Amino acid sequence: MSTYTQILYHIVYGTKNRMNSLDIEKHDQLCKYIAGVLKNKKCVPHKIGGYSDHIHILFNLHPSAALSAIVKDIKLASSDWIKKGNLFPDFKGWQEGYGAFTCSWSVKDEVSKYIDNQFEHHKQCSFKEEYVGFLKRAGIEFDEKYLV
Repeated sequence: MSTYTQILYHIVYGTKNRMNSLDIEKHDQLCKYIAGVLKNKKCVPHKIGGYSDHIHILFNLHPSAALSAIVKDIKLASSDWIKKGNLFPDFKGWQEGYGAFTCSWSVKDEVSKYIDNQFEHHKQCSFKEEYVGFLKRAGIEFDEKYLV
């Protein structure tokens, strides 16, 4: 018998100190790079996007992979790639933590559209407000002091 899984995650994390260091004009290059990291880890990227101070990643986690290891690998590899290529000169790194939210396959397209719409969304809402909203909707208790 084969193993079949559907482990869909929506990952969200910001830049260090929430700096607006991700030039929107070059965001596609970063998204493609992160997709490559995921594919190399046998994960399936569905949508990657974000704004000048954060990133959203919607992907299927391979059943043999640990979520924390995948996020760590994405952050380390992309940070190194950004710095070596000087893609975003003001980029100082990623924040320490991240948000990870499981998604039902039935909302995959809705979450993808949400990620695609980041530029419009953040005309009305800051990343912190968005992130707090995710945490509250997921029923996750959090401490405001860690949301700097």
